[in-house]
Amino acid sequence: MGVDVDHGCAHTADTKPDLYHGKVPFLFTKKEEVQRFPSLLSQRYTQHVTFYLKPALLFLLFLFLSVAWNYPFWSLYWLRDMYARFDFKSSHDMSSSNQVSLTGNFSLNPLTFAPLPLGSIKPLGWLDDQLRLMSNGLAGHEHDFYPIVSDSVWLGGQSEYSPLNEGIPYWLNGLVPLAYSLDDHRLKRQTDDVVDYILNHQQSDGWLGPEEPADRDIWGRFPLCLGLMQLVDANESKSAQVLPALYDFVSLMRLMLIRNNGFGEFWGRVRYADMTIVLQWLLEKHPGNHTHPLLETMSLLNGRGLRWANYYNRGNYIFKDLDEVQPPITGDSVVFPYVHAVNAAQGMKAGAVIYRFNDDASLLESTRNGVNWTLTYHGDPAGSITGDERESGLAPNRGSELCTTVETMYSLSYLYQAMGDRVFADRCERAAFNALPVMFTNDLWAHQYLVLPNQPFSHSLHGPNPFWNTGDQSILYGAAPNYPCCTVNMPQGLPKFLSASFVQVGANGIGHALLSPARVTTTLPSGTHVSLACNTTYPFTNTFHYTFTASAPFTLHLRLPSWALGYEIHATSGSGAAPKSYTAASLPSDTHTGMLALDLLETGSVSYNLRADIRTEDRGNDTISVYHGALLYALDVGFSDSSTTKDSSISVSGTDPLTNDTEAKNRIPAAAHDHYIMNTKPWNIAIDPATLAYHTADNGGEYELPNPIWAYEAPPGSITAQGCEIAWGIEMQVPAVPPAKGERACVGEVREVVLRPYGSLKVHMAVLPVMER
Repeated sequence: MGVDVDHGCAHTADTKPDLYHGKVPFLFTKKEEVQRFPSLLSQRYTQHVTFYLKPALLFLLFLFLSVAWNYPFWSLYWLRDMYARFDFKSSHDMSSSNQVSLTGNFSLNPLTFAPLPLGSIKPLGWLDDQLRLMSNGLAGHEHDFYPIVSDSVWLGGQSEYSPLNEGIPYWLNGLVPLAYSLDDHRLKRQTDDVVDYILNHQQSDGWLGPEEPADRDIWGRFPLCLGLMQLVDANESKSAQVLPALYDFVSLMRLMLIRNNGFGEFWGRVRYADMTIVLQWLLEKHPGNHTHPLLETMSLLNGRGLRWANYYNRGNYIFKDLDEVQPPITGDSVVFPYVHAVNAAQGMKAGAVIYRFNDDASLLESTRNGVNWTLTYHGDPAGSITGDERESGLAPNRGSELCTTVETMYSLSYLYQAMGDRVFADRCERAAFNALPVMFTNDLWAHQYLVLPNQPFSHSLHGPNPFWNTGDQSILYGAAPNYPCCTVNMPQGLPKFLSASFVQVGANGIGHALLSPARVTTTLPSGTHVSLACNTTYPFTNTFHYTFTASAPFTLHLRLPSWALGYEIHATSGSGAAPKSYTAASLPSDTHTGMLALDLLETGSVSYNLRADIRTEDRGNDTISVYHGALLYALDVGFSDSSTTKDSSISVSGTDPLTNDTEAKNRIPAAAHDHYIMNTKPWNIAIDPATLAYHTADNGGEYELPNPIWAYEAPPGSITAQGCEIAWGIEMQVPAVPPAKGERACVGEVREVVLRPYGSLKVHMAVLPVMER
């Protein structure tokens, strides 16, 4: 992605910020310089370096760094930079805060909810439609024509977009859950072919990948190993092929970490939680005689990794708009690894992952802070993180990256399983039902690199734009606009959401964690075999119908979203049993997880109805975003879509356009083309929140959703309001930030305007100023 360093496309404060001008009321009393250059010091150095030796070592390192990084001798900040750059421990320097005891019978701290095996959950309804569109669209055909996959250096080809070699690993991490969720044999053959080649070409020392020893960076292996983990989970017959290869690589990685090798760039040092998840899966599911090496490797990764818990500290976290920070934050800044938006999305889960093996409960609270602060101060209204490469605050003319959205969803779904906080599931659904679908065309053959909350048009830009480090194709819908990482990483979003939708609760329970239409078949630890289906049009309506059969009584747990105003449950369980009804008065939800527990017999059905109403959220400066249930509603600005015949963003090498390779050009399917989408209605609208009214085509009965559901006017709900045009112009090729309060006089008549689900409006306005009469 366009950072000047090598690419690694490879995230509660009590007071709301001034969203557009960086005037954040700090909630601490640190000096401003601490806000500009967060002190990411590791306490273990002060514990392990003697009082007399430390000054001498620091002085020598200071002299070296002063030359190497051109620091002025009088700089106040060199010490912090030095500590951050050398914030790791060797295998012989294990501090009490990170060391794991390797004696006795060791078990990881349990997850609140256990995940179910990949493939045990199948999509229904609109979710099945969307995943089949993925299979028939770009995600399911990259293996056929997209050079980063079909001609990958991992497969003996020539194509890759980064020396990190993350293209095929990203792709596999998403294609495996897509293939096995749909039981799609064509996609399974694709993943099998790729895995067979990679494992058959594993290097003699255990290295996975095409790199020579001098060029090895372990980061690109992390998504690869996540893909292999899912493959074995879904298909046990792959164990004999995959597990020895994984253990050979883990053994090599352990040696590399002991020797302080393996991280050529910082990407792996902030994303190591992903690999730790794989190590923990091996420890719990396939330990063999590897328990001690696995635990030591986790500890080594943690020791070499950067400390998210240190950044999620009031004295270090950057609450303000990063554009206002001085000196400016660049790709070389010490804090940059933490404020790169994709890193921020992946880093949100790090504390919960580490806690499982080091038992430091303070990591859980820092995780809560990190998620809350990131999505409060750098989040968009659709549930993703605002960051056009680097986080930028909350201005609605700044973008959120597709890679960031899918990684945000994965982190939040993991956090709900690990910690059980209901807010994590709420936020995961917000991203899945809003931030994700808006970035795809209806046929899922094209996507955006960035989406802006206020984006009334989508086309190529020319010249200066407001984004931190993305180019002319940033907001264009295409097969690989701006940078290829999102093309190969985006397939994981919806399939992983599905695979986390149901969870195991205790020994004899199933929980519906992420609400959506799906069916699950599994055997619980108690031995009870359960087959359960949920038919629903949620999030477009709020009614769920469950049918089930089980070999013995079990408990069904239903999550109650925090936005719900109430609920009703009607359950029939057992042959000839009378229905039972429940409300909040008779069946309160768990205050932590939001789960409602129903004890059920072997057969029956359950209906679950949620009550919702319109609500608005303050986006600062007297602007609002509008919601109903789990959906964000945005201003309908109309659209016209003019398309090219072929996609201009696809390249053979990852850098050079397809201009000279006729054969490669001919392999591009006709469906893979650019979309230039323009508004056909005024976008410069202020609304009166008091006039918001919800309308739905659903009459409370069975409502059949159209396919594709995220097409214009396809969802059944809409919201109307009174609004008027105001003076609101274009700045750097996109809408300027909304006019300040007092500068919103109507320049046209007050009239009715329509808001529709954000995901169905590829051009839209989602952060709206409040109208001034």
